[in-house]
Amino acid sequence: MSMTIKDEKLYIVMVGLPSQGKSTIAYRLQDIFKKNDIPTMIYNNGELRRKYAPSETWMSEFYNPHNAEAVDLRKQFALMNIQRAKKYLKNKGQVAVLDATNVSRSRRELIEEHLQDHPVLYIECINNDGDIVDLSIRHKVRSPEFASMSQEQAVMEFKKRIEYYRMIYNPLHVERNYILMDSLHNRIISEQIEDQLPLYSRIRDCLVTDVVKSLFLIRHTESMFNIEDRIGGDPDLTPRGRAQAEALGRFFQKKRISYIFTSEKKRTIQTAEPIRELQHDCTIVQLKEFNEINAGICEDMTYDEIQRFKPDIHSARKANKYNYAYPGGEGYASMKERIKIGIKKAFFLNQRPDNIMIIGHRAVNRMILSHFLYRREDDVPYIYVPQDKFYHIVATQDRKVFELKRYQ
Repeated sequence: MSMTIKDEKLYIVMVGLPSQGKSTIAYRLQDIFKKNDIPTMIYNNGELRRKYAPSETWMSEFYNPHNAEAVDLRKQFALMNIQRAKKYLKNKGQVAVLDATNVSRSRRELIEEHLQDHPVLYIECINNDGDIVDLSIRHKVRSPEFASMSQEQAVMEFKKRIEYYRMIYNPLHVERNYILMDSLHNRIISEQIEDQLPLYSRIRDCLVTDVVKSLFLIRHTESMFNIEDRIGGDPDLTPRGRAQAEALGRFFQKKRISYIFTSEKKRTIQTAEPIRELQHDCTIVQLKEFNEINAGICEDMTYDEIQRFKPDIHSARKANKYNYAYPGGEGYASMKERIKIGIKKAFFLNQRPDNIMIIGHRAVNRMILSHFLYRREDDVPYIYVPQDKFYHIVATQDRKVFELKRYQ
């Protein structure tokens, strides 16, 4: 008799330094499996430490590989989760995810010694973007365990913790089944699969797919340049724009928003601030990747001025709006890569696949929409991006939703 999917069981073991995206991927896998009626549980060593260990275990010295007492305690937590995972698969569970650093070969040998009843797949996460790692660390140190010190002190402690892990880091190389991936760009760098793994195709597809459970894509509200029909620049919101931003805050008050991603421009930040004020534990993150299109020598000009005083630019851009780049600036086509990186950064920082909010600009939001809508290049510069509505986007392996909704 052939095995059904319900008979196939698997251990997934996350590997990587802190702030490399391991938990983000673990939650993503759990979410997609549960939606497909595949019982899945995540076992996180950090949660056990925070629950059972002495309070000072947030200090970097707890992770010093020469601290024998701490090494033994961390091993006990690892064994506790290994046994819990094994018991889960022995009963109703189908996939158990061990979410910890697991960077040493000795720790992985311990896992393999105790988990011989079902296949083990390792997923090693690497992210070399220093800015994003720093943002991730700053989010982690906002947790209660770091409350006794300043944020800068907490960041220093956390970075020292990472250096201790780096001392014992042994990348995957001899394990039977593993995937090495760039967790920021959802790109598989290398893989080795020696066993016939259940769910492997589904796992691999999930790892390389941008998963968005709920993205609210908002254009900044009315700015001074909007009423003057000027492009670029860094204007403030108008009184009407500030009222619109306050209305957005009230509209989203009952939705949990952990992060609001904006550009570095005042008009997006000013739109975000009233929304953050009505949220609990919400952070505004400015990403240069979401800055509006750089109009070069046409910055701060009105469209009428460009047509009258720079007719060659007006005609050339009208003829090929997507590929045309302003002299000394950029165009839609040249923005594509930085917008893509901005999207990746936003998804990476949103650890649990909850609501994400991006407050951008008209051209920026057109490029973000095209990332999900797959519009023809010629049509991208004409995607409708109003200031009195927002786009709600869901993009998973099982569901695609694009809604244009009012907030007033």
